[in-house]
Amino acid sequence: MYSILKKEITSYLSSLVAYVTIGVFLLVLGLFLWVFPESSILEYGYAGLDSLFSTAPYLFMFLIPAITMRSLAEERKEGTFELLLTRPLTDGQIVLGKFFACVLLVLFALLPTLVYYYTVYHLGNPQGNIDSGAVIGSYIGLFLLGSSFAAIGLFASSISKNQIIAFTIAVFLCFFFYTGFDSLSTLLSLQNLGLESLGITNHYDSVSRGVLDTRDLAYFLCLSALFIGFTLMVIKTQRQKGKKGTLIVLAVIVVVGYLSTLSFTRIDFTKEKRFTLSPVTRQVMSNLHQEVKVTVYLKGKSFQSWMKSLQRATRDMLSDLQAYSHGNLHFDFVDPIENIKNLSDDQQKAIYDSLDARGISGQPFSIKTDNGLSQIMIFPEALVEYKGQSIAVNLLQSRIGLSEEEVAKNSIQNLEYNFASAIRKITSGGKPLIGFTEGHNELNDRQLNDAMRSLANGFVVGRVDLKTIPFEALMHLRMLVIPKPDKPFTELEKFKIDQYVMRGGKVLWTIDQVSAELDSLKGHGNEQLSFPKQLNLDDQLFVYGVRINYDLIADMSCASIPVVTGNVGGQPQIQNAPWLFFPVIIPQSKNPVVKDLDGIRTEFVSTIDTIGVKGIKKTILLSSSIHNKKFSAPYLLSLQALEQEPDPKQFINEPKTVGVLLGGKFKSDFLNRPQPEGLTDKMESLPESKPTKMIVISDGDIFKNQVGQDGSVYPLGYDRYTQQTYGNKNLLLNIADYMTDDSGLIELRTKEIKIRLLDRAKIRSEKLYWQVINNAVPLAFVLIFAIFQHYIRRRKYAH
Repeated sequence: MYSILKKEITSYLSSLVAYVTIGVFLLVLGLFLWVFPESSILEYGYAGLDSLFSTAPYLFMFLIPAITMRSLAEERKEGTFELLLTRPLTDGQIVLGKFFACVLLVLFALLPTLVYYYTVYHLGNPQGNIDSGAVIGSYIGLFLLGSSFAAIGLFASSISKNQIIAFTIAVFLCFFFYTGFDSLSTLLSLQNLGLESLGITNHYDSVSRGVLDTRDLAYFLCLSALFIGFTLMVIKTQRQKGKKGTLIVLAVIVVVGYLSTLSFTRIDFTKEKRFTLSPVTRQVMSNLHQEVKVTVYLKGKSFQSWMKSLQRATRDMLSDLQAYSHGNLHFDFVDPIENIKNLSDDQQKAIYDSLDARGISGQPFSIKTDNGLSQIMIFPEALVEYKGQSIAVNLLQSRIGLSEEEVAKNSIQNLEYNFASAIRKITSGGKPLIGFTEGHNELNDRQLNDAMRSLANGFVVGRVDLKTIPFEALMHLRMLVIPKPDKPFTELEKFKIDQYVMRGGKVLWTIDQVSAELDSLKGHGNEQLSFPKQLNLDDQLFVYGVRINYDLIADMSCASIPVVTGNVGGQPQIQNAPWLFFPVIIPQSKNPVVKDLDGIRTEFVSTIDTIGVKGIKKTILLSSSIHNKKFSAPYLLSLQALEQEPDPKQFINEPKTVGVLLGGKFKSDFLNRPQPEGLTDKMESLPESKPTKMIVISDGDIFKNQVGQDGSVYPLGYDRYTQQTYGNKNLLLNIADYMTDDSGLIELRTKEIKIRLLDRAKIRSEKLYWQVINNAVPLAFVLIFAIFQHYIRRRKYAH
């Protein structure tokens, strides 16, 4: 076999065709990766070789058939194959010798591409900012693909004496195995057969990321072995020899390929193990027993590099989830407005309304084109469907002040949590119960409309009257929300809350400790005296470990409110002006509840002190900026303050706490106290709680949506005056997940993924230099090798 391998390599590298073929391959590859803007690594902006591993397969479809077409076809045409058979070699040794020779030639063609790695390494920001492990893993995938194509090309060369026909057949078979099964799987009658798993793309996409799955490895090895077996069958048929042994081998290969799908192991070559799912996610996916379909709407033309990065990461994440789903997870990417321009206005509106009804909302983005800036609409959402139910998943984690690359990074980091959480919710059967209290002038149903509607995707949400609800029914709640009460709680109500906590219940307190309302302020001569509320909750919260103070925070990082600035022609002139008493809280904590959230809009928020209670862990979730000032109640609020520019020197203070997470075993507020009068439930008064948690936020309006004058409801977190969306809704959803999920899934939000970028300044100044380097050096390598090989050959055969 070694003699055949040596003969094939020497023969091929002695011909001009070999160097022309490899040279054309490297030239075209270099142009795609470094010159053409649509696929250029320099334009993509990320320090990786993703473009190489996505482009190379299509060039392999022509390069490898060009290498293999002469292996057997030329031998048979020239009559040298019969001479070869007279040697003491078996058919298998001949075929394997030629196969390995082709594989080595493919490696020879890939060797010059290592200059691409050097370039990305040098251009990284900082230098060396490239995941070498992922590159190694991806090269392994490209090698396996090349080996499969080589086996296919060898088979094509065995069935024809004509090299051109062999080349054509090989190109067709390579293309079919790479994309054909994916195309067939989209046909309506074949959609449920799983044909895509027979195609190369399904396996190569996984390996090319830097993740080696034993099922993918077995697929490529079996595919190569299968076509080598077919080649042996053709040779034996031509020689009129028995094929029984070969058929048995082929059957064994098919059986081994099937058995490899039953169990698997994965090797993640990436530095941060970014494609290694957490145990809790794998458990969620392995528990799937029926089909879950995910439709991703993040697809479109003219995507910027960060959009493409998020799109690819979404596909990768779904592939990873699919690997552990026992074939029960299927996903697809669609562009919901691909042909919308050809439709009438009514038809377009109907499409947008249909998407919006399912929770899929488009977002406009500006992109740079040759003609300047252009507006495109993207839909960064996915729809998870199971048994007729659906949950929308938001893929884009935007945040005020972050660059597009940082937004992409935050979004990618949250993909595992977003999909695992949605799949778990929709497949877990009964939804957890969440109750919002009423009876103390809390926020009404219209003010809580979007909060309750958003939670309804994964929870059963309703109102709870603590006066009348039986304690047994209260214990069915996974979380109790107290949304801005305005009247004092009775001792009986406090007792029910207390014993609910003692038995492991979770409570979200959103409390306004000071009475202050913008509508009242505008309706009383632009002035209002804010004064402390009497809610009768101070003692209970104190025992649990916090105190909400009777004060208001003014913060220079704040939202704007509409104010009348004049009157023209009988019409009031309204402008938005920053209102210091509406602080915008930018979460700094790495706790999964608030990590990477956008700014949180608050109204008349107070400070919170934590109390040293043994056994209670306190985590600060939300704090004001350092540009704040505290005003103790009672305090006269006046809109006249809008006319004065605040002095920054007076607004330099330590950040004020406005949101706290408490966890541990709480002492009862009714310890050593009799049960209150009016209690009809027979229950034991527990002195200490089970391990549980609660969140206290000193703003009752934090989960209130705005309501128009006509009664229309705006989305939670959306400011209709400034048309800006804040992170209030995501905060509420995160709190609900954190409080109701005991599996630890929410901890996935702490996952950190490093986004590796290229140095754009260096690219701008050295772009032409690196384009020349990456196109000229690989060709020069081939040329130098050709001259050296020719020189050695001449010296060897000169005499």
